[in-house]
Amino acid sequence: MIRVGLIGFGLAGRVFHAPLVSSVDGLELSAVVERKSDNAAALYPGIHTYRSVEELLADPSIKLVVVATPNATHYAMAMRALEAAKHVVVDKPAGMSTGEIAELMELAGGLGLKLIPFHNRRWDSDFQTIQKLLHEKTLGNLVHFESTFDRWRPGLSTRAWKEEPDQGGLLFDLGTHLVDQALHLFGYPDFVGAEVKKEREGESAKDAFTVRLHYYTGLTVNLGANLLSTSPRPRFHLRGSRGNFVKWGLDGQEAALGAISRIENPNWGLEPEDSWGTLSVDRDGAIQTSKPQPIPGDYRKFYEGVRDAILGNGAVPVQPLDAWRTTRVLEYAIESGREGRNIACDWSVVPD
Repeated sequence: MIRVGLIGFGLAGRVFHAPLVSSVDGLELSAVVERKSDNAAALYPGIHTYRSVEELLADPSIKLVVVATPNATHYAMAMRALEAAKHVVVDKPAGMSTGEIAELMELAGGLGLKLIPFHNRRWDSDFQTIQKLLHEKTLGNLVHFESTFDRWRPGLSTRAWKEEPDQGGLLFDLGTHLVDQALHLFGYPDFVGAEVKKEREGESAKDAFTVRLHYYTGLTVNLGANLLSTSPRPRFHLRGSRGNFVKWGLDGQEAALGAISRIENPNWGLEPEDSWGTLSVDRDGAIQTSKPQPIPGDYRKFYEGVRDAILGNGAVPVQPLDAWRTTRVLEYAIESGREGRNIACDWSVVPD
């Protein structure tokens, strides 16, 4: 049994990490850092509540630490946990710069510890289904891939830290997921173009972005998110030489996790049929439309991979290098938005 300590019990800790850790055999949610409240203890009887990070890191029984604090603190918290000889899962973004992530990678490698970025949306149902379609070349030669994550949230966030500029705004929040998914499918882009804006009124972080990844193969990847969409765009739209695939709506796991403390539903991750994506394929000059049954989503697979990697039974489910290259694209996007031009990507210097 791997005893797990959770730093932070806000949205990330309460909705994602705590119920997922509690749902995976071989992991035990043993301790949490809450400076003033006892919210975790109310949901997880028997959990030990520490009032400081130092107290949790001093607990020799804790082997894995999960960092679920505000974005700009991830680097420092993960560094402290590694220095305390703990394996680390760090919520996205793993750091606010590629330099920070490279330092974490070097320290973890030197100490023989696991550093694992929480890029959980690789286990969304729609993304898993798209991977299958691309692997089977159902759409032929893919020329355009669009992935968006639109919401209607015109007011300031109730989590005040999200509106602080040094937290990275929506680009380092949802942008981390969208870029990671694209790089997982298509690898390093050759050019990055972007616009990063503030659209809401008042003093707030930048809350809208469009990032374009260009590949010499001819593929263009459009990634976007904003907080002023009453009618969101499709979650995914793929165009290829044989047809298209369009998917509306978000994977339902986040909403479901917000209402539970442990996954017990045997049908977890199954999408209702009216949410399935639409596949349109040219067969002998006639467009045939269908709704392929999606692969169920399951964020538990991330933590199952974490468990297995710590026990020496497999590779980590997400490599720290994946976090580094995702953040490198975000850095290129900021540069592109600032200079108003496409940025040529230099992948010649990648950390080990």
